[in-house]
Amino acid sequence: MDANPTILQMKYARIIAAIAKMMHIDEILAMDIFYNSNTMQLINDGVGDLHCRSDLYLAEEIIREYKEKAQ
Repeated sequence: MDANPTILQMKYARIIAAIAKMMHIDEILAMDIFYNSNTMQLINDGVGDLHCRSDLYLAEEIIREYKEKAQ
C-alpha cells in the first residue's frame, strides 16, 4: 500500500525531530542520518507498510541502524 506523499513527508519530519531529540543532535545531522538510512528507503518504497509504524519505533530503528554502521 502506498502512503499519501504529503502525509509521508510529515511523518519524515516527525521521525527526524525524534532522532534529533533522542541523539541530542541538531536536525540537520538527524536529517542526514534519516535520508541515508536503509530504513528510510524501505519506508519510501512501501515495504512491509513500515509507514504504519509509530514515529518513535522508526526513529529507534534508524538510530540502531546508524550505530551498527558506525561500528
